[in-house]
Amino acid sequence: MLIDIHAHLVTKGMLNRHEFWGPFMKTSGFTVGHFSLGTKQPSKARNDAEAEANLLARMTHESRRQLMAERGVDKLVLSAPSHAFMYWAGEFGSEYARICNDEMSAYCRQDPQHFDFWCHANLAEPEAAVQEIERAVTQLGAKGVCVGGTNFNGIETHDERLFPVWEKIEKLDVPIMVHGFNQSIYWGEKHTDDKFETTSIVGDCVDETLFFWYLICGGALDAFPRLKAYITHAGGMAVFQLGRLSELNQAMAPDARNRKPLMDYLENFYFDLDVHAPGLRRGVVEVVGVDRLVYGTNFGGAYAHGDLTENLGLNDEDREKIRSGNAIRLLKLDTPGMH
Repeated sequence: MLIDIHAHLVTKGMLNRHEFWGPFMKTSGFTVGHFSLGTKQPSKARNDAEAEANLLARMTHESRRQLMAERGVDKLVLSAPSHAFMYWAGEFGSEYARICNDEMSAYCRQDPQHFDFWCHANLAEPEAAVQEIERAVTQLGAKGVCVGGTNFNGIETHDERLFPVWEKIEKLDVPIMVHGFNQSIYWGEKHTDDKFETTSIVGDCVDETLFFWYLICGGALDAFPRLKAYITHAGGMAVFQLGRLSELNQAMAPDARNRKPLMDYLENFYFDLDVHAPGLRRGVVEVVGVDRLVYGTNFGGAYAHGDLTENLGLNDEDREKIRSGNAIRLLKLDTPGMH
């Protein structure tokens, strides 16, 4: 069985919800406020309406199931696109979180055998986020909470203003999914100063690394020891620089609030194998261990590299843990009738 827990969803109801923030799908790309997601791919659409229609066509249940069948995927766990997290959008940020959760829940209810979802919450407004997480998990069936990297409109992951959010997530016993986003969204009209789409392509991984570092250093895992977080893109750089982070947390960060050695917090984290070289995947397996690995690929995104558990020297039992078993346990997924 193969369950991919990193896949984004856009529905018609998630588009065109705000006159400025949108989000919009245009010939220039996915657009939020002044920002448009850069791409080298020329638009296949003649106008914005056609661009939107093309995007939504790829998001239908039928289209998703067809691509899933081609790639041998049995279930997706969906999340909102990171470029539309709306932490920067004031009051609309919390409204958009409710919209996303209503839309994703409705989408998944039409085919629960193949689709589940991570809810979205506006962490820039922690009190509103707590209420929305409660609603999404207890009423809408969300399996966890997707959060964007570390900068929630100036509130960083280490900030104790987020402690009520972590407390609610721990109490509900659901995991966090961490996915960085382009910090250039905060630059407004100057977002084009972000050369080479760096705050997205490189910055996502930086954000994910900072989440790992800040959650530990800020003391959240001492206050909420049962909190669990899955960090996409193989943890950004966290796994690859674990030794440096661990040694220097102890030697060079006197203001760090963690009470235990950094390595002791690894049991609170899960990672995927979304790195492109089999040698690096083998390294992640060796460092993290199969019991803390899940399967996530940004399904249907800009690249695909086949089964990420192949050619790693793993036995069938360990491959199955990564491909589905760990996710079923972590997210409490229902899998009746799946093959």
